[in-house]
Amino acid sequence: MKFLVFLMLVSASFAPAQPTPDLMASMQTIAQGLGVSCDYCHTAPRGSGQPEPKKDIARAMIAMTRELNQRVQTATGKPAPEAAKVECVTCHRGVAIPRQLPDILKATIREKGVAAAVAQYRELHKQYYGRQAYDFGEDTLLAIGQQLAAVKPDDAIAILALNTEFYPQSARSYAALGYAYTRKFDDDTAMKYLQKALEIEPENGVIQGQLEQLKSYHRKSGTR
Repeated sequence: MKFLVFLMLVSASFAPAQPTPDLMASMQTIAQGLGVSCDYCHTAPRGSGQPEPKKDIARAMIAMTRELNQRVQTATGKPAPEAAKVECVTCHRGVAIPRQLPDILKATIREKGVAAAVAQYRELHKQYYGRQAYDFGEDTLLAIGQQLAAVKPDDAIAILALNTEFYPQSARSYAALGYAYTRKFDDDTAMKYLQKALEIEPENGVIQGQLEQLKSYHRKSGTR
């Protein structure tokens, strides 16, 4: 009997520790902040001893968050319950990799091409729109398209056309499409998009000037 009790005690000492309720609640909060499930970090079978690099990153980030909260308390002179609290969701906002949407899309364009970026935008929009994870506003794709127009007009056209799909009343996007087509020496299409922009904002003097300048160039060059 004594030997059986001894075996039970030894077995218990080597058994994996069960998470406490507080720890479980903390892990659930972290998972929600990153928009992931438990297996995002817990990738190996329990007790296997296999490396789980994301758990190591999580521990480091938890320590960093704790230190930041201590700094906030010190800087504000407020006790912990009253000081603003930094949590995982503060930076991650429900996504595993907290990067700005333009940076994500530009990296995809650079590494995989504009078609992959367009597909990625659609997928992210479907998954995260309305969750304050990414800025899906009109200016996000517009800025990328404007940056690409001078050097990669075809890529710019694909991005700006996507923006007009989600923002069909974006006069600036149609105007930017017009400029992108001038870089392809397709002035007829460029004027069509500038005219579309003016239909949305008939009093926009900048777009009016761009269209008149392009028409004037057409007349001088004898293009019909």
